[in-house]
Formats: sequence, C-alpha cells, structure tokens
Amino acid sequence: MKFLLVNYMNPAIWNGLSEDEQQEVMTGHGDFQKTITESGEFIGALAAADPSQSAVVRVRGGDTTVTDGPHVESEEFFAGYYLIEAESRERALEIAAQVPDAKINLIEVRPVVYLAP
Repeated sequence: MKFLLVNYMNPAIWNGLSEDEQQEVMTGHGDFQKTITESGEFIGALAAADPSQSAVVRVRGGDTTVTDGPHVESEEFFAGYYLIEAESRERALEIAAQVPDAKINLIEVRPVVYLAP
C-alpha cells in the first residue's frame, strides 16, 4: 500500500529552535531517507517553498484570477511530503514517527488511492 506522509510546519516552532536544532532536523531527513530507501519503502519526497512564495489560481466563468500568498491563513502550512510503500497502515504510522519533523510539528498519514505513472 502506498501512503503519503504530509509534513506540516509551524514557523513559530521552527524559528524557536536553535541553529543546531534546525540542522539536526535537516540532517535527520538524509538519515531517514537512507533508512527507508534501504528498506525498500521509499518512493519519493518533496520539500515545498515557504507559502509566502505561493499563488492561488481560480477560474470562474472563464475568468482567471491570481492571488499571491497562501490559500489558507494558518499557523501550520504544508511543508512537503514523503511517498512511501508500506505493508500496512500500522507500518506507515511507524515510518511517520521516524520523520525528523514529527518531534516538532506533525505528520499526516494518508493512504494513496491513485498514483499516476
């Protein structure tokens, strides 16, 4: 089964970490990816830019509008994801607990129902 491990970041928490603590999280991602690659459970990953760099596109009645900034004002924002292959939901939850950000933010585990090649 494929699962999406969605990383949500709270900038206030991240900015409250020391430089060494931030580096530990970043280094931890390399270690985590190595571990799940070796286990055969890693499919892919993505790290997204800060939401302040985003734009929202809407088409209504044939008219397109573009708004700069995030779609939703929130303390937490989508920061990235891991796409994994796990034998069960329980294993996916175990893997999610190993994501370095799980110690400071949250990781949403969601089954994938369709993946385009």
